[in-house]
Formats: sequence, C-alpha cells, structure tokens
Amino acid sequence: MDLSLVIPLFNEEESLSELTDWIHRVCSEMNIDYEIIYIDDGSTDNSWNMLSELKQKYHAIKGIKFKRNYGKSAALDTGFKAAQGNVIITMDADLQDSPDEIPDFYAMIKSNNFDLVSGWKQKRQDPLSKRIPSKFFNWVTRKLSGIPLNDFNCGLKAYSKELTKNIEVYGEMHRYIPVIAKKEGFDKIGEKVVNHQARKYGTSKFGFERVMRGYLDLLSITFISKFSSRPMHFFGSLGTFLSILGIAILIYLSLLKLFSNIPGISSRPLFYLGMLSVIVGVQLFIAGFLAEMISRNNPSRNDYTIERKL
Repeated sequence: MDLSLVIPLFNEEESLSELTDWIHRVCSEMNIDYEIIYIDDGSTDNSWNMLSELKQKYHAIKGIKFKRNYGKSAALDTGFKAAQGNVIITMDADLQDSPDEIPDFYAMIKSNNFDLVSGWKQKRQDPLSKRIPSKFFNWVTRKLSGIPLNDFNCGLKAYSKELTKNIEVYGEMHRYIPVIAKKEGFDKIGEKVVNHQARKYGTSKFGFERVMRGYLDLLSITFISKFSSRPMHFFGSLGTFLSILGIAILIYLSLLKLFSNIPGISSRPLFYLGMLSVIVGVQLFIAGFLAEMISRNNPSRNDYTIERKL
C-alpha cells in the first residue's frame, strides 16, 4: 500500500464527512493506493456512527474506537501499529489541517527519502492562549534536542513506514515524536510550511492541564533521549559528585576538630550539609543502579482497551 492516513479524533462528528471527501479527492488525483485510519479516542458524540456511514461510501476507511479517552499519543501509537502504507501521514480531524498538503508530504518521504517531515503552521489560526505556550515549548525543545524545527506540535506530519514501526508514543509524547525519532536513529528530519485553517466546527480540546502535561513530558523526553539506556550516567554522576563533596566537607571538619580543637563542630550547618550530601549521593547512586536494572526489562506502556474496529 502506498499511503496510510492516521487521523485521531475526539467528538468531531461535524467535520468527518467533509474531511473524508476532501482526502478522497486528493488521493484519487494522486492515483495511489491509500487507507484512512480513524482512531476514535472515546468520543461521546455521534462520531463513530458517522464513520460507519462513511465506510459504506469509502472502502478505504478503517476505524478503531477506544473504550474511553486515552489521549492523542495513544491514538497515534495505535494508528501506527495498524498502518500498512509505505508512507504514513497524520493530521487532525478538525479541518484545520488541509488535505491539499498530502501530495507534497508524500513526495518528500517517497522521493526525497526523509524519515520524517513536520508541518510548520507559520501563520496559526489559534487564540493567543494556545500560541504562546506552543512557542515556548517549541523554543525549549529546539534548544534541548538540537533539532531545528519551528513547530514540533503540528499534527500534520509524514513518516516513513520503518520509523512508525520502531518508535513508541505515550503520555503526551506526540508533540515530541521528532525527538523520539532522532533518538532511534531516524535523523533525516525535514519541515514544510503548511496552511493552517481556522476551526470550522466544534471547540478546541486544548486546556491548561495539557500545558502542564506537556511540560512534564518535555522533561521526561529530555531525560529519555539522553539517559534512557544509561540512567547510571545521570544518577551515578550526581551521586558521585554529592558523595565526594560531602566526604570532603566531613574530612575538613574532622581535621579542624583534631588539630584546632574548635568546639561545636557537630553543630555547624556545614556539618549537616556534609552529612546530607553523603546520604543523598548514596541514594542517587542506588537509584541509578536500580534504574539500570529496570531499563533492561521495561514492559510496554501501550496497552489500550479497544471497544470496536471497523
């Protein structure tokens, strides 16, 4: 199969018919074999029934419905596992991503041999409350990862099949897929300016809780990208530094006690700092050792309850 379109959705019944018609027109003009995999992330509206109706019209449609809302990362990970195309393109179901971008994204993966091509919403049609956090996370991620992308969080992306079959997406990690890809050795990453449209139906699912989860996942992916296979290098280095610092302080105070006979050494704040440094240093070293053993046999984080398939 040439192309798989993986589209997560949550309560988007109004946009599905228009989006599917649009995708079908574009892919038909490209004259390629394609499939549309809709991942219904526990919608409470009529989205699934709408997909069932559209399936009667378009045989290229496939659907997976979660029992409850797991989040966009879970939907993408499940869609990647189900995709059969040599090129996989993801987009949002709210019509803010234009299917007219599909041919260019497809060509960049197929002909230019990119591992991943990320869309750049240079002119975003979103409120300021959504643009400001996005700009911050993009800037921080760019600095920490060394990947020169302007928009990590754009839902419109294209991937090689090999990449999607060799990465794991969980939590809120969908916004950091380029970082995960680079970690796994897929470092030919490109970017394309895309047309971002104003939301036509429904309401945005963006909220403060997603900002907080995004921040925590940013810390997580930064650690994982550098130390997931060698946690001892992180914890062990900190533990060794603090232990040496604490031992040096205690040796200094012991020498003062022995040769200067200064009273009240054990009541000095420096004494407690030395003791604390040794204790915390040893604990960090042990944490690194345990993390090394855990990382050797880490079970999958992606077990989702699927209610139905189409």
